[in-house]
Amino acid sequence: MITIAKRNIKLFFRDKTSVFFSLLAVFIIIGLYVLFLGDVMNQGLSEIPNPAFLINSWVMSGMIAVTSITTTMGAFGIMIEDREDKIMKDFYTSPIKRSSLTAGYIVSSFVIGVIMTLVTLVLSEIYIVSKGGELLELAAFAKVFGLILLSVLSNSALIFFMVSFFKGRNAFATASTVIGTLMGFLMGIYIPIGQLPESVQTVIKVFPPSHAASLMRRVMMEVPLGDLSSAMPQQYVDQFNLIFGVTFKFGDQIVTIGQSMLILAVTAVVFYGLSLINLSRKAR
Repeated sequence: MITIAKRNIKLFFRDKTSVFFSLLAVFIIIGLYVLFLGDVMNQGLSEIPNPAFLINSWVMSGMIAVTSITTTMGAFGIMIEDREDKIMKDFYTSPIKRSSLTAGYIVSSFVIGVIMTLVTLVLSEIYIVSKGGELLELAAFAKVFGLILLSVLSNSALIFFMVSFFKGRNAFATASTVIGTLMGFLMGIYIPIGQLPESVQTVIKVFPPSHAASLMRRVMMEVPLGDLSSAMPQQYVDQFNLIFGVTFKFGDQIVTIGQSMLILAVTAVVFYGLSLINLSRKAR
């Protein structure tokens, strides 16, 4: 398992194209924000203290959540390539157990996802500070790191389930492009969730990766939201959190941090289980 995981990690980082396309959604988000979205959002919040710090933290926390799913998708691309190039059959004829082989792909995608998401976190913090914001405190950074581990675990399960249905590069590449593009909308980055139709908001709220974005925002926006609370009524702050997807609400019930974490954990267990069932069925 470890040998396969190491091999996959080396293959991923050796292929600069794979690394680039796994971060393509991130580049799109940054480009749209710098060129268009940033000025519009900051103008709409001109009455609050340091709006750039607040909005930059909002965008970057969502971008980190997006990275946790697009990079694991890029990592699982190695599995698709091995399947199409018949390398998988070579592995099957070797002494390696199929369970160890599958575990190797899972571990490598998880490690790659964590590494790339941490890199995105560091770059995000550099950007926030360069624009007049504050660096995350050590305790907050530790929380974000824990959320990255949970988010990558949950998202890799979703991607693994999707990958279990693909056999060729072309279909996987198409799906990767579509999903990478949709992530910005489904995580409420391009347009704040509260500005979308109610039906779309419901889809976003039940989409597990969006809870990863919500959790990231709660931690990374804690300081600027504190500044907002000191300058504005609590009712305004609560409304801001709902509109910008910092918190989710079903009916009159606010989704707690524990509930969002539970959704991610259950997603990981359920979809890894379904993926293994699907792969074992195809192996028969």
